[in-house]
This record gives sequence, C-alpha cells and structure tokens, in this order.
Amino acid sequence: MLRLTELGTDAAEWDRFVRAQAGWTAFHLAAWKPLIEEIFGHQCHFLEARDEAGQLEGILPLVRVRSLLFGHYLVSMPFVNYGGPLGSESAVKALVTKASELAADSGVKLLELRNRGPLPVELPVSHRKITVVLDLPGEVETLRKNLGAKLRSQIKRPEKEGLTVRFGPDQVDPFFAVFAHHMRDLGTPTQSRRLFREIAARFGDEAWFGCVYQGEVPVACGAGFAWGGEFEMTWASSLRAYNKLAPNMLLYWAFMERAVQRRLTLFNFGRCTPGQGTHQFKRQWGSRDEQLWWYQQGRGNGAVATPSPDDGVYSLGPRVWKRLPLPLATALGPAIVRGIP
Repeated sequence: MLRLTELGTDAAEWDRFVRAQAGWTAFHLAAWKPLIEEIFGHQCHFLEARDEAGQLEGILPLVRVRSLLFGHYLVSMPFVNYGGPLGSESAVKALVTKASELAADSGVKLLELRNRGPLPVELPVSHRKITVVLDLPGEVETLRKNLGAKLRSQIKRPEKEGLTVRFGPDQVDPFFAVFAHHMRDLGTPTQSRRLFREIAARFGDEAWFGCVYQGEVPVACGAGFAWGGEFEMTWASSLRAYNKLAPNMLLYWAFMERAVQRRLTLFNFGRCTPGQGTHQFKRQWGSRDEQLWWYQQGRGNGAVATPSPDDGVYSLGPRVWKRLPLPLATALGPAIVRGIP
C-alpha cells in the first residue's frame, strides 16, 4: 500500500531518487520548489509516493500557477519543458490520481503533466509540442564534419568577424540583457533577472550560461541544463541588429562543442511547435524530432490549453508589447509572465 505525502526537508533523498530514474531531467530536482516559491510566489505540491517501509517509490513535482488575467493551472513543470511523475508504475498511477484529485478539488482550469514519453495513465494527451535532439559523437572534429559544408561556413562567418563566446556564471547578467531585449522585440514578457541569477546559484555546473560577443558587447545568448548524458538549450536569444553576423550559429556551435567536451551524448534544442521557423532552424543541424507527451485534465473534461499569444483573446498583447520602451517592458514583464505556465 502506497502512502502519498509531500516533500519535507530531505531534498537530498528526493534528488537521489530522481537521478536513479529513467527519464529524469533537471526539472525534476528539488531545488525548483524553493526557487519557484521565492521567485514567483506559487504554491508547490512536490508529491511523494512511499511504500510501507517508508521508501520512495515515486515523485511528482506540481506547481499551482494562479493569476486573475490567465486563470488557475496545476502544472508539472511550468515555464520549462519537462516534468511529470517518475517511479514505479503503481507509484506513477497513484501520483497522477492524486494530482487529478487536487486539480478537481481546487477547480483549476487545467492540470498538465509535461512528460517526455508515454505514461501508464488514462488522461488525454497533447502532442502539440515536440523537442528536437542531436546525437553527439565522441569528438569535436567528428561533430564538425557531420554538420556539412554549408553549416560549417555559417559557423565560420561570425568567427571571421571576430565574434567570441564566453561561458560561466558571470554571463548571467549579459545573458539577461540580450534575452530581455529579444523578448521585447518578439512581443513577449520576459522572466526576471533574479530567476536566472538564482538558477546559476542553485544548480551550479548543471546550469550553463553562455554569450556571444562583438568586442565587449553581448549580441547572442543561451542558457540551459545538463543532466545525465544530455544538455538542453532551454533559452536562447540574439539581437536583431546583429543578425547579418549570424551570432546564433556560433552560439549553438559553442554549446554543442562544450557538450562534446563534457562527454555528453545528446544535444537537446528545446521544445517548439512543428513547422514553425524555430523548428526549421533546429532541424538544419542534422537533428531529429521527439514527440512530447503532455497529459491534460481540463475542468469539466473540456479541451483546455495553457495561454498562448496565438489565442484570439491574447493576440493583441504581443503587438502592444513590441511598442513598449525596453526598460518598461523589462520591468513589467516578470509580473505578467509569472501567470503563464
């Protein structure tokens, strides 16, 4: 008989269990609970399933995202690409049942479990998102040769223009300067600088921040997480004024090169919508698509999705946001985006 509880003070036990499971990601780790509670003010339910001896059999990190503008959601995990339950089949089923009960009892608009693969549950599943991955060889030169002549020339161009790449926790602020500017230009509210500073502080070497520079000016940036044998580029941006220098090509190459040097075997370009421009960019590297399995329970069993700027009710927002002065958009963004899981 399994006993369901919530994560207490033993984050180390939680993380040991997570790292021992197939399909675990950096987004299952316990550090997300205090980070989300402190940065966003959202209530977290990090559920545990334990056997009669008290041993962990399964975990499910859940976050309650609630705002007057966008509604009330229960998501594993919001703001990122993966989550969902880990553990034995019986534990996974028990945890998903508990999550469904929490969602129904509190009247959330949508319960969403962002899983990477299929689960032994009967909830409806959405395949509207994919991720794109590239298998990495053991040597940088092999990777370079595998890319083909056209891609190699596109990478050499920014190098010939004198662009350089820097990695490290000291790149968080330059990263944010590029990221916030790019998000404003897209018409999308930005996350806070504090979020990325806390990620760098709490995840250490598992969180990578890198920027492409023209001289001392950051012109492209990326950040993501390494776990197991994989690296995921979770956020990436470049400044439109420097597009002719193709800094984003050098950015992705530098992250791939670093992943090979760290003996990782998979480069994950992050989630996207099939057929859109970002999908095409990610596929040009010789990568392949992986279908995502996002399990959903809408209120009243209706069809519901998390908020999107493509929705008619929200479509005006991006057009207005692009017109805001950058300092104003950067200041206002975190208060809005906290409600968009």
